[in-house]
Amino acid sequence: MKTAVKTNLFASKAPLEWAVMANGQFYTAQIPIDADGQVVEGGIEAQARQTMDNFRHTVEAAGLTMADVTQVLIYVTAREQLPVFNKVYAEYFEAPYPNRAAMIVAGLAREEMLCEIVAYAAKP
Repeated sequence: MKTAVKTNLFASKAPLEWAVMANGQFYTAQIPIDADGQVVEGGIEAQARQTMDNFRHTVEAAGLTMADVTQVLIYVTAREQLPVFNKVYAEYFEAPYPNRAAMIVAGLAREEMLCEIVAYAAKP
């Protein structure tokens, strides 16, 4: 059975939930938008921080912790953005870290977005 995770994030007009739980598994994708649904300005560091803040909020809204996160897929639009994203990302996790992959992509859903993550967690 799939249930939506209720968050305080901007209510998207797209047909999506910011996160769902199904069979004890948590699924989410997060982007660098603020409470008004606007992509934050300030470059990759500001966008990475907003994305990770949105992610942590969503994880906690599901009754989980960052320690429950099992895998993270990171998408950035330029290779030189990845070390900056990694620096911010490291502030949100402790060992043992989630499994992860990072991809350099030509673009994301909104032209001004520089990063996005997809993540999974297991309910203890």
